[in-house]
Amino acid sequence: MQLNEQTIETIKWDERGLIPAIVQDADTGHVLMMAYMNTEALRQTLDTGETVFYSRSKAALWHKGETSGNIQQVRSIYIDCDADTLLILVDPAGPACHTNARSCFYRSLSEFQDNPVRE
Repeated sequence: MQLNEQTIETIKWDERGLIPAIVQDADTGHVLMMAYMNTEALRQTLDTGETVFYSRSKAALWHKGETSGNIQQVRSIYIDCDADTLLILVDPAGPACHTNARSCFYRSLSEFQDNPVRE
């Protein structure tokens, strides 16, 4: 799928040119992760059919699963009513989290409070 420039301009990118992207397992509905996309990440995701995000810490694009093999095959992409958040439904090839957890949302806030160490 190709996005025309008018559609890209209509999306509400933040002041850094980013939009949050929530990634959800298309079969189970389980939320896997949240990352950011810029226009190039969105274009590459649409072109390849696999998720590509923008790393704020590295200031670079990253293809999810490029090194781990845990790619996310895109089934569909939705945009919210305010056009400021994406929902990406995927078929995951493995864990979404760098900790090897299925989802980045693997602990409750109280569990985090008891052990805030980042894994």
